[in-house]
Amino acid sequence: MPWSNQNGGGGPWGGGGGGNNQGPWGQGPNRPRGGGSGSGGPPDLEEIIRRGQNQLKNVVPGGFNGGIFVIAALLIGVFWLMNSIYTVQPDERGVELRFGKPKDEISMPGLHFHFWPFETVEMVTITEQQQNIGRRGAAVNAEDSGLMLSGDQNIVNVQFSVLYSITDPRAYLFNLENPSATLQQVSESAMREVVGRRPAQDIFRDNRQAIAEAVKATIQSTMDEYGSGISINTVAIEDAAPPREVADAFDEVQRAEQDEDRFVEEANQYSNQKLGLARGQAAQIREEAAAYKNRVVNEAEGEAQRFISIYDQYKLAPDVTRQRMFLETMEGVLKGSKTVVIDEKQGGQGVVPFLPLNELGRTTPAQQQGGTQ
Repeated sequence: MPWSNQNGGGGPWGGGGGGNNQGPWGQGPNRPRGGGSGSGGPPDLEEIIRRGQNQLKNVVPGGFNGGIFVIAALLIGVFWLMNSIYTVQPDERGVELRFGKPKDEISMPGLHFHFWPFETVEMVTITEQQQNIGRRGAAVNAEDSGLMLSGDQNIVNVQFSVLYSITDPRAYLFNLENPSATLQQVSESAMREVVGRRPAQDIFRDNRQAIAEAVKATIQSTMDEYGSGISINTVAIEDAAPPREVADAFDEVQRAEQDEDRFVEEANQYSNQKLGLARGQAAQIREEAAAYKNRVVNEAEGEAQRFISIYDQYKLAPDVTRQRMFLETMEGVLKGSKTVVIDEKQGGQGVVPFLPLNELGRTTPAQQQGGTQ
């Protein structure tokens, strides 16, 4: 080659097989001879590999080739053990499956072992969970899912949530394909059924609690029939409002109903006021009648008692009693009379007449009538 002639058979930097082993910059790299580190050069790679093989032969029985299988077996054993041991958290329950068939036992919180891969485990969270229905943004058709027809043919938008917990993990995992979706559909159906039997006013404000209790009982009954392993804790109606398109009309109706309630309340107050006054007057009249009755009865009893006493005296002395009664009667009759009676036989001729000066200034009833005419 061109550089061989110039460098005496060496490489392009000189120093061929029989030369002085010089490169283009002088002395080339020194190769260690005889192995070991006693030569002062860098350690030989082949020597390092050979020493590692010797040490591995001493550690692994059967040498390096047989030890590979042992290491592989150890790694496989560690991997199998890691997959066979599992931990159940306090808020979880585990259901073991043997060849895909669930066992009857439920794994409680703690460390457990199963024969993987013949046995597997499914974890279920048993703490209380929430399913929102009719909430805007909770699902694709969440707004439409809350629209329901009430018993009085009104459309209401009901947003509610269902709080539930899992009581049977085995049934929850294997009796239903999608328990969450089934619970949502059952909840919507139950709410529509209950709302459809009641007027819209009940769901708006009057009877929400009773509706929630009825919906809860319906959901629980249906999920029990499905064997879902779910227990319904609470059904909470978060909001109930008319659709946006008719919200203004519903507001007008609400205001009219409020005005009606106010007018009825004012009418009741006026009625109670008048009724109380009438009852007071009636009580006063009854009291006055009772007092008049007592007074008349007492006066009658007194007159009767006086007559009886006079009659008793009359029986004892009729002439004297008759004369006394005549005199008392005439005294009562003539006591207020202005007429003076003078008996001429008793010296009435000696009476001196006088002018009625004190009567001159008085007007008689005839004069008053004449003046008015």
